[in-house]
Amino acid sequence: MSETITVRHGDDTADVAPGTSAIDALKALDAVRGQIVAATVDGEEWDLERPVVEGAEVAPVYADTEQGRAILRHSVAHLMAQAVTDLFPGAKWAIGPPIADGFYYDFDVERPFTADDLEAIEARMVELQRERQRFVRQEVSRDEALELFADQPYKREIIERVEDSEVEASGDGARFTVYRNVTDDGEAWVDLCKGPHIPSSDRVPAFKLLRTAGAYWRGREDQPMLQRIYGTAWESRKRLKEHLEFLEEARKRDHRRLGRELELTHTPDELGPGLSIFLPNGAVVRKEMEDWIRDETLARGYQPVYTPHIAKEELWRISGHLENYAELMYPGMELDDGAAYRLKPMNCPFHILAFGARTRSYRELPMRIAELGTVYRYERSGVVNGMLRARGFTQDDSHIFCRPDQVVDEVAGCVEFARDVYRAFGLGEPSRVAVSTRPEKSFGTDAQWAEAEDAVIAAVERTGLAYETDPGEGAFYGPKVDVHARDAIGREWQLSTVQVDFNLPERFEMSYVGADGAKHRPVMVHRALFGSIERFFSVMVESFNGAFPTWLAPEQARVVPVAADFDDYARHVAAALRSRGVRVDVDASDDTLGAKIRSAQTSKVPYTLVVGASEQQARTVAVRPYRGEQRKDVPLDDVVGEIDAEITTARAGA
Repeated sequence: MSETITVRHGDDTADVAPGTSAIDALKALDAVRGQIVAATVDGEEWDLERPVVEGAEVAPVYADTEQGRAILRHSVAHLMAQAVTDLFPGAKWAIGPPIADGFYYDFDVERPFTADDLEAIEARMVELQRERQRFVRQEVSRDEALELFADQPYKREIIERVEDSEVEASGDGARFTVYRNVTDDGEAWVDLCKGPHIPSSDRVPAFKLLRTAGAYWRGREDQPMLQRIYGTAWESRKRLKEHLEFLEEARKRDHRRLGRELELTHTPDELGPGLSIFLPNGAVVRKEMEDWIRDETLARGYQPVYTPHIAKEELWRISGHLENYAELMYPGMELDDGAAYRLKPMNCPFHILAFGARTRSYRELPMRIAELGTVYRYERSGVVNGMLRARGFTQDDSHIFCRPDQVVDEVAGCVEFARDVYRAFGLGEPSRVAVSTRPEKSFGTDAQWAEAEDAVIAAVERTGLAYETDPGEGAFYGPKVDVHARDAIGREWQLSTVQVDFNLPERFEMSYVGADGAKHRPVMVHRALFGSIERFFSVMVESFNGAFPTWLAPEQARVVPVAADFDDYARHVAAALRSRGVRVDVDASDDTLGAKIRSAQTSKVPYTLVVGASEQQARTVAVRPYRGEQRKDVPLDDVVGEIDAEITTARAGA
């Protein structure tokens, strides 16, 4: 055996002894800077104490990177699971992955966790943290793994479902990795895990348990209900504090909370999860959204259609939804005509039928069909999230049928349209544009995919927007472009999507007559710019914190008389505004002036107009905007003109 092995980091090399750990290899390479939680060895994540191999490229993974935070959080998830099993003997544990900004772990326990339980679990985690438990990696065979987790049914199910081809195999068969939490007194806990982990529990700088929730095993309602604990962990106490402050701000802005407080939406239990009612205030905002998108689609050459909410199962069989999407569709309905019907999860097949209402000529293409179409998807209760992920929602859905040589133009036009939507509704420029390419499971030939992906990339490049590639994240029928936006507190949302589809035209045997008199297959472009009305509405509620810009606000102005003697003048002011189309109310209640003004502010009305004796005599108003400086003795005609101009300009600019 050689006395040394060579390791690399960029252009630097070092000779180290066989069996040298990743952290010692990094030290030999002079590559240790800052807080390191793990390493990569030839691109694979690696425990710092795990030996490196001959010729390996070794790099540090820093705690303040997303990769490093994920490793840190997964390690803390193990610590939490250990604390739970210490405090709740007999608990069964399932999975505990890192997620965006945190982690969770699912448990099968006798009763749901309480807030007091979380405090006790967190306190126990602090004790375990101080024990400096080492995370020790070990490889075991399938039989050894099954024996090790003999009393853990969820771990055994995971092991039994794994094919030998999915794990590193040896002469003894499939190998699994486990991590043992080891103290100076011996082993404290063990879990099935791919790793890597931080070296020891005392390397956890800052963590916090956040909340509990029910979660079905494997997300299926026919499986046991488990208890999930969510937490977060960061590379410093400062970053944890900042994140907790961010979570509190997000909690205040939650669209479900503001929906109740501002009487925008209603989600009674009688409806069921993922279904909402737009109350009058919310309905006004929604109408403004719908009017805007309808006007814009017509101006850009789209043709409106209306389609039913249900169709025969045969339609969904042709489209492939029964084959590829059945678990997200509601069950069939047997009707007296002998046919089974399904609620529609998508509008695409209906728009294809609209295209096929008669023979189409190449001169008619591109044909752009648009609809505000309501769809129904059976999202599992564990993933339903208000109107951000709902079971019934309306899409600003459009399908463009075009010739292959028109695809680049149409996709570019859709991406530019999405950009205009974000600007119009106060979300600014797209924060991220992602081109998603062919997934492992897909329809179509290599040539079709190559042509479609080239067209999508060319289209995005034409817009001048920077983009990233998400390999393998396309739809099963074609590549797509997802356009993301960032809200007022920095969260990123994927809203608009544009997809190129050559699968459905094949399945429906679509055609148009070309210049040569022969039939040709069109290409189909799917696009939804709001994504869904409900989701986009919810993002706006949270981004604006319920304080919509004047043109979108349910109530744009409120006139407040200082006493009943001035109610008539208040109604005169309201009538002047209403004549310009302004949504205005008069607060003629018996409340004090202070209470009336507070009510308008709490309702986040853009303009509160106060009138009393001097205003009535001079035909003026006192202006108290929700944002901005207060003004006194403003002529009524000026106020009416200003508010009207602001709304008109904003709507036109939108």
